[in-house]
This record gives sequence, structure tokens and C-alpha cells, in this order.
Amino acid sequence: MQGGLRAPSQTVVHSVRTTDRTDLLGFGSGNVDPAATVMSGAALESGSDMDHDQSSQSDAVLGVMELGFQWQGLDPFIMTMHHMDHYPAGDDRQGPVQSLAGRQIGSDFSGSDGWSMYHGEHVPGFPQHPHRGFETVSVVRQGYIDHSDSLGATARYGGGDVQWLTTGSGIQHSEMFPLINADEGNPLELFQIWLNLPPESKMVPAHFSMLWSEDIPTVEPVDGVSIDVIAGTLDGQVPPSAPPDSWASHDLGEMAIWLIRLEAGAFWTIPAHVPGLNRMLHYFEGDSAVVGGVEIGSGVGAKLSSDVDAMIANGDSPSEFLLLQGRPIGAPVFQLGPFVMNTPEELQQAFDDYRTTGFGGWPWSRTDPVHDRSEGRFALHADGKVEHRDMQALAALAPDPHRFAR
Repeated sequence: MQGGLRAPSQTVVHSVRTTDRTDLLGFGSGNVDPAATVMSGAALESGSDMDHDQSSQSDAVLGVMELGFQWQGLDPFIMTMHHMDHYPAGDDRQGPVQSLAGRQIGSDFSGSDGWSMYHGEHVPGFPQHPHRGFETVSVVRQGYIDHSDSLGATARYGGGDVQWLTTGSGIQHSEMFPLINADEGNPLELFQIWLNLPPESKMVPAHFSMLWSEDIPTVEPVDGVSIDVIAGTLDGQVPPSAPPDSWASHDLGEMAIWLIRLEAGAFWTIPAHVPGLNRMLHYFEGDSAVVGGVEIGSGVGAKLSSDVDAMIANGDSPSEFLLLQGRPIGAPVFQLGPFVMNTPEELQQAFDDYRTTGFGGWPWSRTDPVHDRSEGRFALHADGKVEHRDMQALAALAPDPHRFAR
């Protein structure tokens, strides 16, 4: 496959439909219709969803936009999903003790009572489904994910852990949310970041990796400020390596994924870096802050100049931000559900390959594997390597539980 670094020109995501009704998990019998592409603007290079009013701009801030459940991405990022679910206590199968009556089981995104089942039938989450052509970076701030995949890897992780999955030429996996606590609620908060792969890496072998919370550096540059450095470097602190074929591992990628926390009234300046990068600051928790001279409220994303300092002056309540930065790949992006490729023809091939090969099949007895309630944080890698981590460490690493009070 041809491709490489492209000029950082406008990049758009084309959302492609199929000629038959296609289910996200099963794909039915549909075929990609190249003539049916529509502009979704998910890469935001054109700024179509940005507010470019003078009041929302400065030397540091190029524009702002409202956030929702699914945050639109700037190349090389495709999108970010922010899950916050206030799950009740878990039953003996680690599903909710509350009745599921009235929910559309198999596709419940209702948020009823503060939580959703998503595609889970008893345990919430996302049973067996395929991906090709990009990476998922899953940052679990509170609660747990039970992961299983077609490589034979499986894990339970949470409380600040990060799973970095290169889907490459194709993988199936499940992501279930076990409700481990039987006597109290099971709040879950996570980000899943979809990071594109450059054209030459679209068909690399799939790769599963874990970045454990204890190994992710936290920088405290000034009083009242702390930053978890998941990717990139800050004040000489370097996180564990991203997978080998990731754009984050590329010399030209200039990637940063930082979780930034400011106490009430705190100040911190995001340092200028090199020009030509996409840098997006997502304000997801708090009341108000001034970023680069522009006042914004929670639930807003600010596109920043990558080569200009941007001071965050926090308001009267604690605030949290997710910063995503990277050099644009600049290649066309065509997406069909969980496949992200560069042409409609490549999407059709992904569709056909999945129906034919199942991307290696499914080695587990269930489509929604969940580990025993007593199981701790661990990972079984595809090469047989096993890692175990202390569950007790989670109490100190989890965010303030009062954030979930309703």
C-alpha cells in the first residue's frame, strides 16, 4: 500500500453507507457504495464546526466548539468518546442489580438512571466486534474494562490504566464493563480515543499493549496543577512507549495525550511546541476557565496554536482537561463503522475480509467474556506473557468519587 507523510492540508472523514442495512457488529450482507459518501467534518481541518468569532479567538486559541458524547477529532485523531456511567451495584454475574425493563437491550445508549447497557445484554459494554485501520487508546479513570480479543489476549484494567490497541490489518475484541462491587455503586469513566494510522501502517499486524497507571508519569509543575503524561513528554517525564507501528511512535508524529487537572484558582501555561501540529484542549469537567485569553465553560473544546504558549487560568471550581496533539497525517479518511481506511475500495476489502476470515476468528466461548469478580488487574498478552497489578492501588489512583454524585 502506497502512502506516507502528507502535507497538512485539509483532511476530512467521509462516512460511508452500505447498499443494504448493515449492523455495526454483524455487518449483514451490505456492500460499500462509493457514490454514497458524505462529508462528516470529523477531522475538523476545515473548522466547519468551530466557532471562529473574534471573541473566541486569540493568538493561542484558533476556535472553540461544543463537546458531546462523541468528540470530533483533529487529524491524526478521528474522534474521542467520553463515557460517564453511574452504574448500580452488581449482581452475581456482574451485571446491574436494577431491572433492565424498558431498555433497548443490545443497543441501549439511553443514559436512563445515569447509565447505559450499550451493546451488552447482561453486563454493560461492547461484545465481540471488529476493527481495522486505526488505533484505540482507552483511558479508564474509574471502574473497569474486561478486554478479550482474537489474538488470544485478555485483560482487566481500570483506575488510570490505559490500553493501546493497534487494530492494523484487523482484529476482533470485546470491551465489557463488569460491575465488581456488589454492595455499592460501580461508577465508570473512560475515554476511548480513535487515533488514525498512516497509509503505510493500515495493514500492519494487530498489537495489544497495556500502559499501567503506576507507570504513567504525573507531573506537578506548579501548586494546584497535575498532568498525567500518557503520550509525549513534559518536564523531562516520558511515559511507556506506544505500540511500534503507532503514529505516536513515528519520529514525525509529535504526539501528546495529557490529562490536566487544576485546582480552583490555579494557573498553568501549556508550553509552545513546533508549528504545524493539531492541538486540541477538551474541557470536560469544571465550571469556567480562561484559556489563552478566551473564557470558556466546561463541555467546550479549544483548538490551540501548537507554537504559542496557552495559559489556563482556572475559575472557582476544580477543572479537568484532555489535551490531544499530533502532526496531521494528511491522508484521506473513509470510515464505515469500526473500519477506517483511505479509499472506499479499501473499506470494501475490509468488509469482505471480515466476512470471509473473521480477522482470525474468536477463541473465546462467549461473545462477551467477563472475568471472575475476584480477579485483579492483569493482562494476558498474545505471546503468553502475563502481568498482574495490585487492585488496592486503585483507591489512591481513582478520581474523586464525589464527582459522580447526582
